[in-house]
Amino acid sequence: MSKILIVNGTQPYEFAPGQLNASLVERAGNTLAAMGHEVRMTTVADGYDANSEVEAHVWADTVIMQFPVNWMGVPWIFKKYMDEVYTVGMDGRLCDGDGRTTNAPKANYGMGGSLHGKTYMLSVTFNAPKEAFDNPTEPFFAGASVDDLLRPMHLNAKFFGMQALPTFAAFDVMKNPEIEADFARFDAHLKTTFSEVEHVPA
Repeated sequence: MSKILIVNGTQPYEFAPGQLNASLVERAGNTLAAMGHEVRMTTVADGYDANSEVEAHVWADTVIMQFPVNWMGVPWIFKKYMDEVYTVGMDGRLCDGDGRTTNAPKANYGMGGSLHGKTYMLSVTFNAPKEAFDNPTEPFFAGASVDDLLRPMHLNAKFFGMQALPTFAAFDVMKNPEIEADFARFDAHLKTTFSEVEHVPA
């Protein structure tokens, strides 16, 4: 079985203290451990050591990033985590530069990752309903998918050489929550994804 790092990137607010995301992290940890995987967890809001987080990424076969989508992106505290942890990891542990060489300074930007053979999974919560996505008649996202919106996160992981696993999303969690149904979908998503995932040696 594999080694899995779960990062909870929630920024707690009074109106949204992060209970759903914390519950999803707990469920993921319990489900994956029961399947035989070795699990480590980081809750960004509780504090972290950047070097230890880099080493946890190196240790892991898969990194699960759990967060609510705030203003079309990650919460600021998770962006701070990435700025600090990922920058420290540019010493060769997460990537060795940006992929370019002196012989080809204009080519292969973003191809310097050190985490080839590792995978990642995004798990997100939305205030937006599911019907707002993948629908050209909806004016805001205009046909865009969840993964289209999360493209910067996918590119961050690609920068380190990681490969994507299917994204999980819980929708409309503030105005029309269906929490038990979301939990059931999440459990099924984890069991399907992590019973099928294979890691290719770097």
